[in-house]
Amino acid sequence: MAPDIIPVETSSDFPAATTVVVIGGGIVGLVAALTLAERGVPVVVLEKGRIAGEQSSRNLGWVRKMLRPTPDLPMAQAAEGLWAEMPRRVGGDCGYRPAGIMYVARTPAEMAAHERWLDSVKGASLDSRLLSPREITELAPGAAEPFVGGIYTPSDGRAEPTFASSAIARAAMAKGAVIVENCAVRTLSTAAGAVGGVVTERGEIRCEQVILAGGVWSRRFLGNLGIRLLTLPLVASVLRTDPMQGPTDIAVGGPDFSFRKRHDGGYTITQRGALFAPLLLDHLLIGPRYLSTLMAQWKNLRVTLGRDFLDDLALPRRWGPDSVSPFELVRTMDPPVNVGLNEEAMVNLTAAWPAFRKAWVAQAWGGMIDVTPDSLPVIGPVAGIPGLILASGFSGHGFGTAPAAGQLAADLVMGRVPLIDPAPYRLDRFQV
Repeated sequence: MAPDIIPVETSSDFPAATTVVVIGGGIVGLVAALTLAERGVPVVVLEKGRIAGEQSSRNLGWVRKMLRPTPDLPMAQAAEGLWAEMPRRVGGDCGYRPAGIMYVARTPAEMAAHERWLDSVKGASLDSRLLSPREITELAPGAAEPFVGGIYTPSDGRAEPTFASSAIARAAMAKGAVIVENCAVRTLSTAAGAVGGVVTERGEIRCEQVILAGGVWSRRFLGNLGIRLLTLPLVASVLRTDPMQGPTDIAVGGPDFSFRKRHDGGYTITQRGALFAPLLLDHLLIGPRYLSTLMAQWKNLRVTLGRDFLDDLALPRRWGPDSVSPFELVRTMDPPVNVGLNEEAMVNLTAAWPAFRKAWVAQAWGGMIDVTPDSLPVIGPVAGIPGLILASGFSGHGFGTAPAAGQLAADLVMGRVPLIDPAPYRLDRFQV
């Protein structure tokens, strides 16, 4: 059962031409469209299903700098400022609250990892700090576990996945963007060796530039063009509670649970230490490129082989502009919930904070994440296809950094000085 997204009335028109087409109506693509529209650039967003129907509405809603890899930190810092500006830009609330994020540690080894990260970012002007057990109790009263310590960033926070994208989409349209739902892009058309348009199930739209922000579908779209993108699909299982009195408004992550306060008074909860991996063909094709990561995290993966493998095999990997694409066959990726992981999350959480024994689970859902070998996204040009900018592979962090990631993609399309250095996100880093 997917989260309830605030609906947006999108366009019923189908334009013949524009300047930029954004493929994918998730939050990164929508921010890119908003940025372009604000700059007076004609832009059309094409979404095969409904906007934010996949991971953009299914994520945890965390907006954090803490524990980001050093190369990714500038984007997280830029995103924080852009989240704070978003209500003014969109004329509405996206649920952003800098209420703080805290990670707690059970063992000295976990605490040492937090210390190493803090040492690595000493020059980044962050407000992150280590916590003693007493300080954890002060920030989140009622803990029953004897945590050895933690790490806390007061300026980190949260936003609301079920209505942030809707607010951004409405603002983009008000500023001139066109958004078309239930319209899959099958492939690109070219002119003089560069992007000349997109071929959709409803016909062609001529354009000069394309941003591909297709999430888990970007690998298959590029594969049909002969371009290799290394992203593996993994599934996060999430639940939300009814409104309840919890221990804190701070988002809290433990080794095997996490929780954060929602705008409706409930909590969003997950088993932070584990992901569900229903085996698909891509796990066999490119899994060896992830070998070191998989070996380190193997105990945290719940691997199954079942119907998902056969369903994935049935989807085409090669098709022509006149053929039905896989994006028309699966309008919304709606992976199954791993009930066992959600049960683990509640058991672990209630052992740590007994207040959650009173929680009533209102809903659960699964969200498919596209993970790169280094857990950094790809944002940049695609060699061999001038005019195509890729923005995918966010590895479960795309919602929090979306305001900066979308703006970066728009900067690159326009040839402007980029918001941040895009070098860490280049596609060809996987070819070396």
